[in-house]
Amino acid sequence: MGVYKAGVNGTNGTATTTTYSCWNMRIRCWCRWRWENHQQQHLHNLLHQRLVSLVFPPGFISFMGYLVLYGSIGMFYAWFMFSKPYLRSTNAGVWLNSLGCQEDNEGSWSIGVFYGDSPFSLKSIEAVNEWRDGVAAWPVANPVVTCASPSVAGIPSNFVADPFIYVQGDTLFLFYETKNSITSQGDIGVAKSNDKGATWQQLGIALDEDCHLSYPYVFNYLGQIYMMPESSQKGELCLYRALNFPLQWTLEKVLVKKPLVDSFIINHEGEYWLFGSDHSGFGARKNGQLEIWYSSSPLGPWKPHKKNPVYNVDKSVGARNGGRPFSYDGNLYRVGQDCGETYGRRVRIFKVEVLTREDYKEVEVPLGFEESNKGPNAWNGARYHHLDVQQLSSGRWIAVMDGDRVPSGDPVHRLILGSASFVAVTVVVVVLGVLHGIVKCVAPLNWRAHFPWKRNNALLGWERSNLFSSKVRRFCSRLNRVPLSVRGKVKPGTWAGNLVLAVIFAVGVASMCTGVKYFYGGNGAEEPYPVNGSYSQFTLLTMTYDARLWNLKMYVRHYSRCSSVKEIIVVWNNGTTPRPGDLDSAVPVRIRVEDHNSLNNRFKKDPLIKTRAILELDDDIMMPCDDIERGFNVWRQHPDRIVGFYPRLASGNPLKYRGEKYARDHEGYNMILTGAAFIDHAVAFERYWSNKAKAGRELVDRYFNCEDLLLNYLYANESLSQTAEYVRPAWAIDTSKFTGVAISRNTYEHYKVRSNCLLKFSEIYGSIAGQKWEFDGRKDGWDL
Repeated sequence: MGVYKAGVNGTNGTATTTTYSCWNMRIRCWCRWRWENHQQQHLHNLLHQRLVSLVFPPGFISFMGYLVLYGSIGMFYAWFMFSKPYLRSTNAGVWLNSLGCQEDNEGSWSIGVFYGDSPFSLKSIEAVNEWRDGVAAWPVANPVVTCASPSVAGIPSNFVADPFIYVQGDTLFLFYETKNSITSQGDIGVAKSNDKGATWQQLGIALDEDCHLSYPYVFNYLGQIYMMPESSQKGELCLYRALNFPLQWTLEKVLVKKPLVDSFIINHEGEYWLFGSDHSGFGARKNGQLEIWYSSSPLGPWKPHKKNPVYNVDKSVGARNGGRPFSYDGNLYRVGQDCGETYGRRVRIFKVEVLTREDYKEVEVPLGFEESNKGPNAWNGARYHHLDVQQLSSGRWIAVMDGDRVPSGDPVHRLILGSASFVAVTVVVVVLGVLHGIVKCVAPLNWRAHFPWKRNNALLGWERSNLFSSKVRRFCSRLNRVPLSVRGKVKPGTWAGNLVLAVIFAVGVASMCTGVKYFYGGNGAEEPYPVNGSYSQFTLLTMTYDARLWNLKMYVRHYSRCSSVKEIIVVWNNGTTPRPGDLDSAVPVRIRVEDHNSLNNRFKKDPLIKTRAILELDDDIMMPCDDIERGFNVWRQHPDRIVGFYPRLASGNPLKYRGEKYARDHEGYNMILTGAAFIDHAVAFERYWSNKAKAGRELVDRYFNCEDLLLNYLYANESLSQTAEYVRPAWAIDTSKFTGVAISRNTYEHYKVRSNCLLKFSEIYGSIAGQKWEFDGRKDGWDL
């Protein structure tokens, strides 16, 4: 109701009515504006919520959460298993200072040397104990030439393969294919040895052409030295003659206008024969085809064999040549490649029974070469595809063979499997989301947005054209019934349901770790470390008894596959001796049964040990082969020291035995426990069993403890310089802690006895408290 008010200047009350009407209209307009504003704000909030739910739906957040969790697990796994915080020694090769030895899809081929009384009794160089005290390997071990060899000499190389020897008196020349890591082209490198192949001096590149070269078959004819490398990229087989052997060559002539691979020439029964494979022809089977030509001279002209191709079969038969043919006991033998499992899987030997212009027959014979069981930890564990064997003037046979740790195309193989593993992780995440009810298939009935303003014809047309979304929604509705059905069967929240979820989660963890392994873990090889370009091997020695047989089985299986382990010696102190079949080993295992149980047996003189280096390693310590190899590398640089993985600092007045934490807190050590240490057995065992050490050995038997402390005192007593070297492992596990057969179960009593030993040994041999060596970050691996 309005209030009547007299008009102004005698007017009547109509003005009041007008004022009332305007006020009423103003209120109505204000209410309408507030209502429309409220509606727009509500619509804005609704659109914002829909946008947020569209961009960050609960399923998306859950998906990302699981991926972050799995990613964290993968990062931890990579750090724990594959990270190497230490730097490789500069002696290790070319990884830090050149472009050589890069990962290559063709492999990481290297070259080894073998000796034998015949071509069928070849043994690796380390098996014949080629000792070289003047170099860093005792004895020298294969491979003797790697990609690092030419790379260090200034010729970046990704691999070396296809080796051929040329003998001049007591000097051996090695010609081989080296793949340039910059141009990816194969060149012919050459090296020289004056010590029967134990060490090689790189001379340079003998032949570098515009095309890829390999398989440098070198031979002598009428006083001239010729090389016939594979040059199939040029579509012809070329012969080169040495102008200034071994580095200067000139093209003599083109022998055959065909892209032959892996060819050789031999003189057999007064006629020259050319063997090679042409994979370019129609119907030719790659690595399964072989052709023969004949001539009265290695310079040609060459005529084809009547039965060409003499082979056009499966690639595993060995048709493709794999090195120089040789004669033995009046018979001719051809070397072929078995490429069945992967390219260059192994070499096979064939005895040639018939070789005439009309016929060719051969039969396979055993090579007598024993393959390594170390897998990628062996330099030729995956494949070996080339052999050149020759008889020296002494009557002894020498051979060179190439080998690789990984099969052909390994990087691509790892990429595919790694990607598949990560896809599996994604699938597991989706499955977990479905089982938790937070992942659903959602689609609106239509895509039309409810805007307050008028839509134009184009927008209306777009909306009508997208009515198919209703079909999509019906499909999603049906699809959403599947997880409901699955959840009904799994029943999350129950004991059985939670077990299923845990198993699915574990599958995701395993898939993530597998993917990280293939992407970040490399080819899985834990390779040895060279010193001054040479490799070596050591003997692993442990001491145990029957109650710890399960420990020994795991120990032997793991460490026998480390690259540089030559033999394992088990000092058996008590109980029933294990049978040979009880231990799964990739190297020979010798069990040395002792008459009485004594810790002194650990350092007993043993004339059957074939290496200078001994790794004394307790049977309850498990650590990566890479740490073992790194420790061996350090010992070869300091063979006069005890090099090991557990440091101790004996200090105080009176002397007291404490753990590694004490040594680190006081930033130094003066002892290395020989429960995990490299030593020169000839020196260490001699000192341990000297008359000077007799009183110490009696204390060891009395306490049944402290044999490692005694050896440290004996070393310190013989030298004023550093006698111990510490190398920190990436990780190590004491497996005896999981059982009741640990030797030192009471740590307090164990340390008390060892403190008494320190006092006794100091009275006999003098105190070592004044010695202290700082931790070296380059070997420690954590204080860089």
